[in-house]
Amino acid sequence: MDSINALGQKGDSAVTGAVPPSTAGLLHEFSSLWHEVQGLAHDQLTLAALETKLAGRSLVIMIAAGVMIAILLISAWLGIIGAAVLVLIEIGFTASMAMLLAVTANLVAAFVLYGVIRKQSYHLQFPATLRSLRPVPSALDIPRFRDDDQRTKST
Repeated sequence: MDSINALGQKGDSAVTGAVPPSTAGLLHEFSSLWHEVQGLAHDQLTLAALETKLAGRSLVIMIAAGVMIAILLISAWLGIIGAAVLVLIEIGFTASMAMLLAVTANLVAAFVLYGVIRKQSYHLQFPATLRSLRPVPSALDIPRFRDDDQRTKST
């Protein structure tokens, strides 16, 4: 009769849905791991969103600087043409030298804006996201006895 009561008690715990302590710990670990994965995914998406915003701003600055360079190069071209015409019309260099100085100033400004574009283009590569996605080297990944391994392969 004791064996019948023991079987009945085992059956009752299975029917009521009681979870053994080892399974409860495993469920807690899985839940904890799931929340950590969700947190990491959220952090990665947040980082990607912030870098997308930075890349968008950089792109707008680059486009604006490119338009300004185009305007300056056109005006420099017109200045060069104007200076050449003035040189041909009057052999005196007073008016043409002023035009050449204006052209030189426009070209210097165009080179400065080109530098701005080069500096802003770095943000279009998502550097922080790429750094965060690189695997962290562990002690297991680093070959310690590389020479010994090569000797054993050659023999």
